[in-house]
Amino acid sequence: LFPYTTLFRSDEIARAFLVPSATMAQRLVRAQRKIRDAGIPYSVPCTNEMPERLDAVLTAIYLIFNEGYAATRGGPLVRADLCAEAIRLGRLVRTLMVPRTPAEVTGLLALMLLHDSRRDARLDDAGNIVVLEEQDRSRWNRGQIAEALPLVTEAFRAGPGPFSIQAAITALHCQAPRAEDTDWPQIVQLYGLLERFQPSPIVSLNRAVAVAMAEGPKAGLAIIDELAAAGDLDNYHLLHSARADLLRRLGDSAEATKAYFQALALVSNDSERRYLERRLREVQG
Repeated sequence: LFPYTTLFRSDEIARAFLVPSATMAQRLVRAQRKIRDAGIPYSVPCTNEMPERLDAVLTAIYLIFNEGYAATRGGPLVRADLCAEAIRLGRLVRTLMVPRTPAEVTGLLALMLLHDSRRDARLDDAGNIVVLEEQDRSRWNRGQIAEALPLVTEAFRAGPGPFSIQAAITALHCQAPRAEDTDWPQIVQLYGLLERFQPSPIVSLNRAVAVAMAEGPKAGLAIIDELAAAGDLDNYHLLHSARADLLRRLGDSAEATKAYFQALALVSNDSERRYLERRLREVQG
C-alpha cells in the first residue's frame, strides 16, 4: 500500500499519526530511500507472508478511509472516493484471506461500512457539518448497516481486537433509532476495552466524550482536562473542540470561548471550521 502515500500530502499522513508534518516528511523520505537502496520489488507477497504484513495493511487501509471520512483540509469534509477505495481494499483483503479470515479484517470492513452508511446525513445542503445527535437517521444507508451488523458479530465473537471493538461501538450508534436511545453506558465499557487493547490519547478522548454522554459533561471534562495536561494532544483540534463543547454544555461560556479559539487555530478543514465558528458565536451570545 506504499503507493497510496502519493495520494496524500505529508501533513495529511502526519495528522493520522499525530506527528508534525516535517517529521512525517522525513520518515517518508527515509522509507523511499530504503526501498530504493535495498532494491525491494513492488510485488504481491506470497500467501505465507501475508499474516505478518496484515496489521500494517489494515492500518494503511483505515488511514485511507479516515482521510476520506474527515478530510484534513479544503472544502468538503467527506471524500467519497477515498472511502469507497478503502472499502474496496477491505473487501479484497477479506477475500484473499478466505477461508481463515482474521477477525480484525472482518471488523475493519464492518467499521468502514457503518461509518460510511451515515455519509449522506453528515453534511447539510450547504456543506456544513451535522453532528451525530442532530443527523436525520432516515438518510442513513440501511443496506450498508444491514450488511455490516452480522460482520460485527462475527468479528467480535472470533476474538475482539481494536477494529472489531470500534465496529461494535459504531454498531450501537447505528442501531439506535434516535440519538437519545444510544446505549452510552455500553459504549463507555467498549471504549474501556479498546483502551486495554490499543492505549492511545485519542481512544481516551473518545471514551471521555462517551462518559460525558453517559454520566454528564462534568465527568467527561475531568478526563479531557487530564489529557490536556499531559500535552500529547496539544495540536489535535478535536481535543479542544470536545473540551469546548462540554464547557458549553456546562454553561461556562468564557472557558468554552477560549477552547473554541484553540480549536479554530488548529483546524484546517473548511466544514469543520464553519461548525466551530457557529458554536463560538453561540457561546459568545
